[in-house]
Amino acid sequence: MNMAPVDWGILLGVLAVMIFGVLLSRNYMRSVADFLAAGRTAGRYAVSIASGIAGLGAITIVGLLEMNYIAGFSMTWWGFTMSVVILILTVSGWVIYRFRSTRSLTLAEYFERRYSRKFRIFAGLVAFLSGLINFGIFPAVGARFFIYFCGLPQTLAVGALAIPTFPLVMIVLLGLALFFVFSGGQIAVIVTDFAQGLFVNIVFVAIVLYLFTQVDWTQIISALESAPQDASLINPFKTGHVEDFNLVYFVIGIFGVIYGAMSWQGTQAYNTSARSAHEAKMAGVLGNWKGFPQGLFILFVPIIIYTVMHHPDFAGIAESVQTTIASAGSEAVQSQLRGPVVLTKILPVGLIGAFAAVMLAAFISTHDTYLHSWGSILIQDVVMPFRKKPFTEKQHLRLLKLSILGVAVFIFFFSLLFQQSEYIFLFFAITGAIFAGGSGAVIIGGLYWKRGTAAAAWTALITGSTVAVGGILIHRLPEAMFYAGPVDLNLTRLGQLGWETARWLYFINGQQYWAVAMGASTLLYVLVSLLGKRQVADFDKLLHRGKYAVADETKVVNAAPSRGWRLLGMGKEFTRADRAIYIATYIHTAVWFTIFVVGTIHNLRHDVPDSAWTSFWRKYFYVQVVFSILVIVWFTIGGFRDIRDMFRRLSVMKRDAADDGMVVHEDDTE
Repeated sequence: MNMAPVDWGILLGVLAVMIFGVLLSRNYMRSVADFLAAGRTAGRYAVSIASGIAGLGAITIVGLLEMNYIAGFSMTWWGFTMSVVILILTVSGWVIYRFRSTRSLTLAEYFERRYSRKFRIFAGLVAFLSGLINFGIFPAVGARFFIYFCGLPQTLAVGALAIPTFPLVMIVLLGLALFFVFSGGQIAVIVTDFAQGLFVNIVFVAIVLYLFTQVDWTQIISALESAPQDASLINPFKTGHVEDFNLVYFVIGIFGVIYGAMSWQGTQAYNTSARSAHEAKMAGVLGNWKGFPQGLFILFVPIIIYTVMHHPDFAGIAESVQTTIASAGSEAVQSQLRGPVVLTKILPVGLIGAFAAVMLAAFISTHDTYLHSWGSILIQDVVMPFRKKPFTEKQHLRLLKLSILGVAVFIFFFSLLFQQSEYIFLFFAITGAIFAGGSGAVIIGGLYWKRGTAAAAWTALITGSTVAVGGILIHRLPEAMFYAGPVDLNLTRLGQLGWETARWLYFINGQQYWAVAMGASTLLYVLVSLLGKRQVADFDKLLHRGKYAVADETKVVNAAPSRGWRLLGMGKEFTRADRAIYIATYIHTAVWFTIFVVGTIHNLRHDVPDSAWTSFWRKYFYVQVVFSILVIVWFTIGGFRDIRDMFRRLSVMKRDAADDGMVVHEDDTE
């Protein structure tokens, strides 16, 4: 085993704290809305931290270690432009503000309010199936991590039987996640994810600081310089031959952030849990800050891992790592395990246990959130719309829990049987695109364009799903089928064109399939809306404005803010503290974007040596450390205040039994 008794003590201690959080929150869950959306009582810091760790997850940490091992520093430079895009989206409340204003408990419930009940059922089913397949590999990646990181045996001897460890570890991990969800629904998920998020951030910073005492900066640069000339891990302007995680991957990601805002439903309950649309918007803006500790870890730790695997000073460790992962299975699986196994070789007692606890927290936070999301979507958006009268509260909660249990059983067997052949993030992209490829047009068009029609929504979602499913199926074909050229097959000119198209579709990756799905769905949504029967949505009713406004949903601080504040996205709900957060966010993003613009112009006009880039990345490291520590202190104070306020609201609020996600229509016409 790789873990000492101290490490196991840390792991079990963190688990005990998480279980205490569940027990503390379970008595506050008293209605369907509490189970699904924490009674819509969560504050900005609680939502920001909890949703952040829920979206990170053990599988995401492993995937990011894998991706940045390949990409190095280079992708971070282009990421500075992403910060501007994210700033614009968050300060404007893009999608999330209007969606929260609909008071829908799920995305597909909003689809019923905006389009039709039939479309809700279809969209809910597509979202559920997409999420289920995407979720399917999560337990496998998590279980493999713990087996190899903790040094667990591959089999356990029980009498004359040798029982594989892999399924047993998955059962234990999934059992813990189920306990968290069943105990208190979204309330327990938020409380435990919040505590886990704080712990993860602290450990991330501690690990990075320790590793930089063990690996010298000169060793890092020497290892990175060994990369091929056109696949530089230091200079972002010399990355033409970086495969998969390159500039094309990044550009598609930028468009995806805009188009796919709130499309991915793995953490859908957090979209509905904020106590108001304004709090949801502020949680999004705080997202510009919350990622510092995680970003510090995810960028610099893979680079240290790369150094250990490529610098001659660590040749012994590298050889040991290769020997350990050689028996793990496919190349894709070995790629996932490389980073965790390196960490077992270079982290000391105590930090090994802390990192194992981080991964346990990340595993549980993602699994309890995703189990809650996909199980809820199946009942809320596929089963319930068929009913003419609501479930009783007891029936409703029982069905939600049974659905969540069913999701857990499915992903257990999927992980047990599925053979992964792609990098984690490419698998995410193509499976997620089954729903997210077409849903962005449907979400944005429905919230911002009164002319968007139900027919257009059907067309866009079917198109996106078809492209993504086609990508999954074609990637399951044997590669040898596509070696021959069209001339060798004696095809006609039209046949040759089709063959070349098929070859192109086979060899593009999951991220590029996502781009095709997004582009086709958007174009068709607009065309069908314009060419079909004219329809105009009632936005006041949909967004609860004017005579449809809900009491206590909007807190007016300044009834007539100045035009300057409004231009910066700060309206009547903004306090002085809110404005301070916005201004600080603007300044921070502007500084880094200016650095990006000046640096890009300078690099395009001059041949900047790699030594200048290494100096820049070193300074960038120090800045990230300082901001990470400040963010941990700031968000800890704000987060504990939000959790206290959430419990206070839940203890006194009056529940509405009819607030269960069921939409009542006078008719059900399309």
